[in-house]
Amino acid sequence: MELDETLCYCFHVKKRKIVNHLRVHRPIVPSQLSECAGAGTGCGWCVPYLKKCFRDFQAGVDLNHDDISTQEYSQGRASYIAAGHGTPPSQTR
Repeated sequence: MELDETLCYCFHVKKRKIVNHLRVHRPIVPSQLSECAGAGTGCGWCVPYLKKCFRDFQAGVDLNHDDISTQEYSQGRASYIAAGHGTPPSQTR
């Protein structure tokens, strides 16, 4: 997944925004990433990925590149939602 791709589909948060939030705010626990435009507080699909970003940042791993493609990530979310695991905010109104 590239930096300018969407990480949190519910709140349209790009990976770059998460990476910058990690660098600037240096959260102590992964849940503090929700302070970045609400990331992870919608359907929940991105929470494991946010935790991975947090762990990688703590370990000094380069967050500019990773091993999942944007297509794989978005297809995974579509399957997650189709299986009834989380409801995007747009469908709760």
